[in-house]
Amino acid sequence: MAASWSLSGALKSMFARDTIDADTWSDLEDALISADFGPDITDSVIEELRASVAKYKTDDPTDLKRMLRETLEERLARLDPTLTLSARPAVVLVVGVNGVGKTTTIGKFAKFLVGHGRTVVVGAADTFRAAAVEQLATWAERGGASIVRPQQQGQDPASVAFQTVERAQRDSIDIAIIDTAGRLQTKSGLMDELGKIRRVVEKQTEIAEVLLVLDATTGQNGVAQAEAFIQHAGVTGLVITKLDGSAKAGFVLAVQERTGIPIKLVGQGEGINDLTGFTPHVFVQNLVG
Repeated sequence: MAASWSLSGALKSMFARDTIDADTWSDLEDALISADFGPDITDSVIEELRASVAKYKTDDPTDLKRMLRETLEERLARLDPTLTLSARPAVVLVVGVNGVGKTTTIGKFAKFLVGHGRTVVVGAADTFRAAAVEQLATWAERGGASIVRPQQQGQDPASVAFQTVERAQRDSIDIAIIDTAGRLQTKSGLMDELGKIRRVVEKQTEIAEVLLVLDATTGQNGVAQAEAFIQHAGVTGLVITKLDGSAKAGFVLAVQERTGIPIKLVGQGEGINDLTGFTPHVFVQNLVG
């Protein structure tokens, strides 16, 4: 598939036709599959649309476009995308496999929150990679957040998390974002580590959100890689990164329906401001037109 392909472009030409015919359904199926909706969701969406077209006895592609928009929006809106950040401090754990853009996402999330008038501290609890701490510090600074670093390499991640919440409480900082390790080589050890972080933090305050970062370009493989986090880390929301254009837009619906976990943030570029809250209506409007 060419890099310039987009679902919105494919749909625009399809809905510009004079009537709904066999080619319309075939092309719509191809477009949804190409956009990473997956075969099961593609089949169910088309089945629902065929029933609606038959019910309203229409052959107008404009009606089909509206029905597609309504169907996608309804399915995306089944789960609540609202971030739960009312506690003070609101503690957010960020989890995910290495390479999905977790560190940059934390910087962008900090910027997003600071832009809404919140104060933020970031905790570098991925303590086994010195480079990860330095990268996180750079992004935290760009996002307008302070940072709690490990006092020595290999420091217990839970102790860094403890110090981060302690800093937030002492300095009346609104939100504490805690980075965590993403090594998949030893899943049980990784989940034990996350469990320890949770226990230590929960002795100080409740955890507001556990956000799992997923890379849209890896599609369903990315979900498979993240299953351990979904099963064991108490994930409350998803963050979809690298959702440039609409070539992989179907992944947004597919991952939410597969996991039963709401998407709360989406990243659509490399810049510090390219992370936004997820709004189904706006997303579908941009996707379908």
